[in-house]
Amino acid sequence: MRHGDKINNLGRKKAHREALLSNLGAQLIVNKRIVTTLAKAKALRTYIEPLVTKTKKGENKEQIMHQHRVVFSYLNDKAAVKELFTVVAPKIASRPGGYTRIIKLGIRPGDNAEMAMIELVDFNEIYGKGVSKTEPAKKTRRGRATAKKADAPVAEAAAPVVEEATSEEKPAE
Repeated sequence: MRHGDKINNLGRKKAHREALLSNLGAQLIVNKRIVTTLAKAKALRTYIEPLVTKTKKGENKEQIMHQHRVVFSYLNDKAAVKELFTVVAPKIASRPGGYTRIIKLGIRPGDNAEMAMIELVDFNEIYGKGVSKTEPAKKTRRGRATAKKADAPVAEAAAPVVEEATSEEKPAE
């Protein structure tokens, strides 16, 4: 029976597992995405999300410094802790949870292990809010008055291009 045995031990002793998750977590924070096995990615998600939540807590300087120390005790990497509190925390301030995304990548040819990419959600330009900001939404209304206004600037813009093309052809003859 597996009563109360929810943690995936990843085939390692406790110290080795904590070192593994600490290193994976630090690299995830620094690089914003990493590729690993699916089992390690799922274990890393449960390890890293509470640490990211700790960056949002603290009203005064003492509480913030305490959170720095707590997170450092898990990651043991000054650069990763600094990156987490200075770069990652402002981006995830409004997010209520779910800071990571796991995308399955298929199997690894060598040992048939399921591979996955784990990434910080707010740092992906493909799936994130960045796409909607760069491209305006298409207008689907097809009214007659708007069609005339839309056609007029296109015709004006196209006319100089035609004139330039013809002026280039005349000197060549």
